[in-house]
Amino acid sequence: MSEVVYYHSSPNRDRLIHIVDSDRATCESLSVVFRLEGFQTTFSVDAAHFMLGLERRSPDIVVLNLRLGEESGLSLLRRIKAMGTSTPVFMLADHPQLDAAVTAMKIGASDVLGKPLDTEHLLADIREALQQDVHLNAMQGRRRMVEVRGFSQLTPREREVLQLITNGQSNKEAGRVLGISPRTIEVHRARVMEKLCARNTADLMRIVLTS
Repeated sequence: MSEVVYYHSSPNRDRLIHIVDSDRATCESLSVVFRLEGFQTTFSVDAAHFMLGLERRSPDIVVLNLRLGEESGLSLLRRIKAMGTSTPVFMLADHPQLDAAVTAMKIGASDVLGKPLDTEHLLADIREALQQDVHLNAMQGRRRMVEVRGFSQLTPREREVLQLITNGQSNKEAGRVLGISPRTIEVHRARVMEKLCARNTADLMRIVLTS
């Protein structure tokens, strides 16, 4: 297993993508693509290395090949889902495998993409999955909420807005996720900053990241 941590932009810098593919060249090329988008990456060329990596840190996204040496990607997908995790898993197919693709979707894969990969399509899918995760977990109270001084003073909506801000969402993007107007997001943002004694957004990010 090889791991590279690369910080590029605030929206993705705390997000880890774990690539699992027996083709090391695929792992390395996808790592470069994801790191250029600001994600942290790690990759494994077999299931054993992947499971070992899970003990160190649970990824935000898994990109997994349908064929994986002695253990099929479908088998590993089942193991991932059996853990009760909601981590989105995107499956890769070296060649058309309709039956396997259908099975993967039934098990819980977010999507199945064939090679050669359309990386822009994959990145768009990943962004959408992460955005849905922000919305769903915030609504259901399962999100890993930031812990900062003054956080207890925030209303539930203000906490949701804070989480989206710290994930790098703009007012427009946050409004779309929460189903409210950008102007309302701006009002909530102002209240959050006041309660957390932040002078500006950069100061707010500093407070959150250092707490």
